[in-house]
Parts: sequence; structure tokens; C-alpha cells
Amino acid sequence: MTAAEQTAETTAGKVVHTRALIIGSGFSGLGMAIELQKRNVEFLILEKADEIGGTWRDNTYPGCACDIPSHMYSFSFEPKADWRHMWSFQPEIFDYLKGVTEKYGLRRYIRFGSHVDRAHWDDDEMRWHVFTQDGREFVAQFVISGAGGLHIPLIPEIAGFDEFTGATFHSAQWDHSVDITGKRVAVIGTGASAIQIVPEIVEDVAALQLYQRTPAWVMPRPNNPIPERAQRLFANVPGTRAAMRAGIYWIHETVGFAMTKQPRLLKIGELLGKWNIRRSIKDRELRRKLTPDYRAGCKRILNSDTYYVGIANPKTEVITDPIARFTPRGIVTGDGTEREVDVVVFATGFHVTDSYTYVNIKGPNGEDLVDRWNREGIAALRGITVADMPNLFFLLGPNTALGHNSVVFMIESQIRYAAQAIAAVDRHGAQALAPTREAQDRYNAELQGDLSGTVWSTGGCQSWYLDEHGVNRTLWSGMTWQYWLATRRFKASEYTFLRSRSRVAA
Repeated sequence: MTAAEQTAETTAGKVVHTRALIIGSGFSGLGMAIELQKRNVEFLILEKADEIGGTWRDNTYPGCACDIPSHMYSFSFEPKADWRHMWSFQPEIFDYLKGVTEKYGLRRYIRFGSHVDRAHWDDDEMRWHVFTQDGREFVAQFVISGAGGLHIPLIPEIAGFDEFTGATFHSAQWDHSVDITGKRVAVIGTGASAIQIVPEIVEDVAALQLYQRTPAWVMPRPNNPIPERAQRLFANVPGTRAAMRAGIYWIHETVGFAMTKQPRLLKIGELLGKWNIRRSIKDRELRRKLTPDYRAGCKRILNSDTYYVGIANPKTEVITDPIARFTPRGIVTGDGTEREVDVVVFATGFHVTDSYTYVNIKGPNGEDLVDRWNREGIAALRGITVADMPNLFFLLGPNTALGHNSVVFMIESQIRYAAQAIAAVDRHGAQALAPTREAQDRYNAELQGDLSGTVWSTGGCQSWYLDEHGVNRTLWSGMTWQYWLATRRFKASEYTFLRSRSRVAA
């Protein structure tokens, strides 16, 4: 069936069948599609929006950029010589992903406007039935989620929010129709988005209120344009791009070693972070507010040469009292002070450890995966496959995010692993596979043991890396090369293979 015929069937309300169904069209979804294309595995991509790109489509706030150098934050099989900045801004990364999509002809496989909200496994058919919010149905042997954990904006519940008469939006849903020029603007949050937004908008606004719950460790980082001669070198001299990528990779791995094996080494970074504050902030009390009291790396380490300059601007007020409520014209803090404001920007991050609850997944015998993860905690084998959930794969699933290096490296490792698993089903003459409980439990027990000594568990902070029980369900526990080794070869012995109603041990 051609893509046009599939589209026509979908439009007509009929069920669409495919071998593999990919959810999302960011780095994960596009990379998985390219791998399946190379292996001649039929697939479709379901994308909730009207364009590809995921995170790099949605986040268009002022100053939006990557915090990993672009030569590393890109597919290893699709390098780009002419990155204009070492840490690229959102438009260039978005253009890169669109270019990859066009080069590999992926648009014909994408069903835009297809927001998945539920899926169930049919025990008799041994197929997944996936449904979109508008009622369309897709049937597939394999389902690969490339949705990731940073796509559902988190807006805290604050009393009186509905009464506020000004403009409000999340940083990942920036409302470009709102003119902030000459306005009183409140930015709530001081994480990765806020440190980019503040210096970009402070010159345009009349006043900037920055509401800080916990200060971040912010390291200095100049982001000057890459000279054209360097771009030409990368384009014309074989091996230069690979050498640049390797250098970036191993520099970041040294930080990962400190975070996972020797947290005390992070004191060196703290000295650099304190110097970064002192060089821009002259007011002693303000410096005190901005200096963290936890180990660097416990929360995400941020990088900026301009954040503290924006804070030092006389227009900026850093507010550390907790927000009590909104009024029609402003924000009231815990000390009873009301500050009038015209525009509120929530730079408050995303639903991460609970992002899985937004798709209803039912496996064999109708077992609800959300219910299981709510009871037991979110867990998977190598962060990719889930015990007793056949032919279901997660890219950037549990405990595969990073605090020190490029997640694209992790994504490529997972893509290779998932593709090997699909090939193993065919090789065993089976219809499906799922990891055994024993293999999954053994893997996660070791992983959580390793995490117990990392900076994320010992650094003295609370972060979005941890679930409601204080368990790290987000980050990988070691170096990325160790994850590469762990996923390099698919181990059939850790899986049960299913043929119709029978189960076949590897």
C-alpha cells in the first residue's frame, strides 16, 4: 500500500496496518525511522503536531539554544560541517532536523496531527492497536515511543491563577503574539530555559521579576560564532569533524565520571561557578541569593556568559520568597508583598517522571502499564523494553537521560538495540518478544545500586530527576560508553519469544 493510499484510508476512518509504529518525530523518532528504512522494515510515524522536530519545534523562546556542542548533539551518521555556533540556537537545530527528514524522504511516512492517547495489545492477533485523540486506529506488530520526557509542560497550581488578567504562557509554548516591549514581565523558574530567556528579554521589558525557588550552578560559557574558515576545514578535511566530535565527547565524559564515580571532584566546578557569579554580581546580598548550597551536578549544571549580566541589570529583581497566589493584576509572595505584572512566563520545566501517565497502555490480559509503574515505579530493561509488554520499545525511556553528555548518543544506542530486537523476532520465527521479569529486575537493581553513590543522590538537593519517592527514574547511572557497551549486542537470553499463544525461551 502506498503512503497516499494509507493516508486516504486514515482519512476515511479505516484501520491502518503497518509493521512498526513510531510515536514522535524528534531526534528519537526520526533516527528510528532511518534505521528501519535501512533494514526494509515497514513503518509509520505518528506526530501530534503539524511539523517534525519535537523539542526543537516546540521551544521557540528568546535565546533558545542547546547546552551540548552541536558537533556532538547531532546524528553520528549525519554530521554537519557548517554549524554557525558551537552551541547552536533552536532555529539551526530545527533546520538540521528538517534537512535530515528531507534527505531520507521521511515525510511520506509521517501522519501529522496524530496525537496518540491509548494503545492495547491484542492477545489473539499479537498486535498493538493504537488510537489517536481524533479516533483513528493503527495496528502494528511493533510500537516504538520516541516521545521522550520533555514534551509535556509543567505549570504549577497556584491559587488565583484564573483571576489573573495579564498574559501567561509556558516557555515551551511561547506566545509570540504577546509584545513584551515595555511590559512588566515575571519569569517563574531559574532552570535551563530561564537562564537563556532572562538576558534576551531584559533590555526590552520595563521590569523583570525573576522568581527563584532554588539557584542553579551556572558555569561561564562564551558562545561566539564558529569562524567560516573552521567550517570550511570541517567540510573539506577528512577526519576533522570526527576528531571534533570525539574531543567534545571525552571532555564531557570526564564530567560524567565526577558525577557518577567521584562527586567530590565537582568542587572544582563549584569554584568556577562562584567566580562566574562574582564577576557579574557586585551586590553581596544578591550573590548570596544566587549561590547554591548543594553540590554542583545534583541539579542540572547550566552554562551561560550572559545570565548573571541580565540579573545584574537594574530592571531585574530576584525574588526568593515563595509565590502564595495570583491577583487580577499581579503576584503575591509569602511575605505578603504584591508585585504588579503584565506578562507571566512559566519557565517551570516539564512532567518527566510522570510523563508516561499521559498515554493509556494496556498489555497482555489487559494489564495497565501506567498502573504497574504507579505501583512499582517506572522501570525497563536498559530503559528500552518492559517485562511482559511485547514488542514495545521506549527511546529515552526510564534511566536513559543524561546530566553530562549528548542524549543523541544514547538515542543511537537505543535505536540500534531496538532494531536488533525486531530482527531477533524474525530470526526466532516468532511474533513478539518481551524481557523476562528476572532480567529486568536484575538490571534495575544494579542500576539503582550504582545511582546511590552518584551526585544526584548524595549532592543535597531535590531535582526533577527523582520521582515522588526520591528514586532516580530519569538518569543513566554511569558513563555513556558503558551504556553503549550494555546495548551494543541484543541478548536473546534475557527475553521470552512468543509464537501465537505459545512462549518460547531463547
